[in-house]
Amino acid sequence: MKRLGWMVITAVLTTGTAWAQAAPAGSTPQAKAPADAQEMAKLGTVPNPVSAAVKTQLPRFSKNIVAAAESMPAEKYNFKPSPEMNSFGHVVMHIAQSNNGLCAKISGIDAPDVKYSDTDPKDKLVAALKASFDYCSSSLEKVDDSKLGDQMMLFGTRPFSRAAVLIILSDDWYDHYGALAIYLRLNGILPPTAQPPKQ
Repeated sequence: MKRLGWMVITAVLTTGTAWAQAAPAGSTPQAKAPADAQEMAKLGTVPNPVSAAVKTQLPRFSKNIVAAAESMPAEKYNFKPSPEMNSFGHVVMHIAQSNNGLCAKISGIDAPDVKYSDTDPKDKLVAALKASFDYCSSSLEKVDDSKLGDQMMLFGTRPFSRAAVLIILSDDWYDHYGALAIYLRLNGILPPTAQPPKQ
């Protein structure tokens, strides 16, 4: 095992030395800044990596979360895995509210002034969910990484950076989809991402 470790270290050092010798004298990997986005793409770099990553996730989670909400029968929107847990309808309502609130903070664009209740019928909650993803898509369109360090109040008086709020938004999508998937499975329904591909 010790010998394998030394072999890996030697291989890494040898590769680094060979690369350094191949580079022109006096040049460094960061010596010249890319001129534009196309040149950066050729170099394998991504402009605005944080905001772009979240915006890239948005269509996939919008599709899967909305499909999960649509999969649950209307009469099961009051389903709770246990009495102390939230109902399925409450989770759907919460996702719509979270999307609107977090995307408003990130973008600085006012969220739609709408009120939901977890006892609203399925069609109203699904429409609210779709609208919240549409709002996030349009409000985040011009967001980039230039102001990731800007501070904002998110929960009470706790300051968060814009970068942190983008990460919270992304984390919420994973968390919320996981919750919806469990609720569906407990009702004998396969979540959208577990369904076999359509022929």
